[in-house]
Amino acid sequence: MKILALDNLQKVGLDVFAREGIEVDVKGKMTPEELAAVIDNYDGVVVRGATKATAPVFEKVSRLKVIGRAGSGTDNIDKTAATKKGVVVMNTPGGNTVTTGEHAIALMMGMARQLPQASSSMKEGKWEKGKFMGTELTDKILGVVGLGNIGKVVAERALGLKMVVVGYDPYVSKEDAGKLGVELVSLDDLFGRSDFISFHTPLTPETKDMVNAGSLEKMKKGVCIINCARGALINEPDLLAGLESGHVKAAALDVFPVEPPPPDTPLFKHPNVILTPHLGAATTEAQEKVAVLIAEQICDFLKKGTIRNSVNFPSVAAELLPTLKPFLSLCEKLGAFHGQLLDSPLKELQVEYLGEVGKLTTAPMTISVLKGLLQYQTEEVNLVNARMVAEERGVKVVEATAAKTEDYASLVRVVLVTEKGESSVSGTVFGTIPRIVKINLFPIDAELAGGMLMLQNLDVPGVVGRVGTFLGEKGINIAGFNLGRREPGGTAVSLINVDNPVPEKVLGQLSKLPNILAAKYLTF
Repeated sequence: MKILALDNLQKVGLDVFAREGIEVDVKGKMTPEELAAVIDNYDGVVVRGATKATAPVFEKVSRLKVIGRAGSGTDNIDKTAATKKGVVVMNTPGGNTVTTGEHAIALMMGMARQLPQASSSMKEGKWEKGKFMGTELTDKILGVVGLGNIGKVVAERALGLKMVVVGYDPYVSKEDAGKLGVELVSLDDLFGRSDFISFHTPLTPETKDMVNAGSLEKMKKGVCIINCARGALINEPDLLAGLESGHVKAAALDVFPVEPPPPDTPLFKHPNVILTPHLGAATTEAQEKVAVLIAEQICDFLKKGTIRNSVNFPSVAAELLPTLKPFLSLCEKLGAFHGQLLDSPLKELQVEYLGEVGKLTTAPMTISVLKGLLQYQTEEVNLVNARMVAEERGVKVVEATAAKTEDYASLVRVVLVTEKGESSVSGTVFGTIPRIVKINLFPIDAELAGGMLMLQNLDVPGVVGRVGTFLGEKGINIAGFNLGRREPGGTAVSLINVDNPVPEKVLGQLSKLPNILAAKYLTF
């Protein structure tokens, strides 16, 4: 295996690959064109923030399995293009938490005492003591927008400075915020009460330009704004207008909509704006930490199949993988069973996890079902892009869990809804072996492995012997014969494990035997 490490990844990260026996090519920043020319010579790529892995970079990818960002933001990686090619995108969300939170606090203190401006004045030979009157932070109200890991660090540090902290986060409960010492309020309430506001949210369609002319009007006169999250959270012309009117006292920005930003950006010329070049994660400790983390994650993925901190595939903890792995195999095979029988446009997929299996992480299992199912409709499907492919085809995916199942400790039921109606197949794991235990209403028990004949037949004497004799005459050895029926003399389903492939011609002859209604050859 071979890794391409870009953007001057720290030596401690390179040492991780060396210890694992993985070859590394070390480069600096690459242009998208340069990266596209070499990317498929590698199993994995590590970037920081400088190199942009744009959509064209992934166009001809076939070998690449993973691209990792040594840091939290993945804006420089086209995740849609990577996902379509089955490339796992990883980041290290916790590696720079403390560092970024501390930087936000530093910017806040710099604004409160006008430290950069005073330093510049002194270096010009001036003594303007009266010009740089500061503001105490004690008892001031800090509004923290986004109480994730970094937002919590900022809140904790601010409480240590004897500030009053209010927070807004639609995904955090009042109880959890209260344990932190933060009053959870609405966004408008936060805007109206806060002396300082620090932003720590991801960039989404809802958060883009959340600081704009309208929201600035809701803020207290003299507010100070800090942004160490994403540049596009702030509409820069609107912020400049707020500064020029005096409604906004000061702003401290570490991130920008375009990086590096144009040097003639009008906002940068305002005397009450403090700027840093995306230094939130730029400490020696943080950079070494994320370098080690991303290297360890990539090694675990390539050598063990463990996925951690993926932004385009459900993460699977290493300690859960041995338990989950047999069910991942079962789910893919149940999907494959359906996929080989599908003869009508698929409208909906329902996956039910009954019993103990419902307590496991179900997302990767559902993706395994999708991969097994859709691989017979397109060659472009894989575990990473399976859900995306389903969405593009208009397939609704529904998951459900239940605490108990009647006959098994764990049962997975996969139901397809097509234009012709519903069909279902259920399976479980015996030891580590995936087995099918029900087809529609027919109970059955067969191992999902190798080649398998599926027959629909009338449950009358002589069928089994006749089929066995026919297959023997064709040189096809039977490894297992499993019959499922609801009542004697009705319709039955037979699953026959075979050691040899069944050609289409033989399959056609088999389907014409007396009392055989349909015959299909499946592979797993």
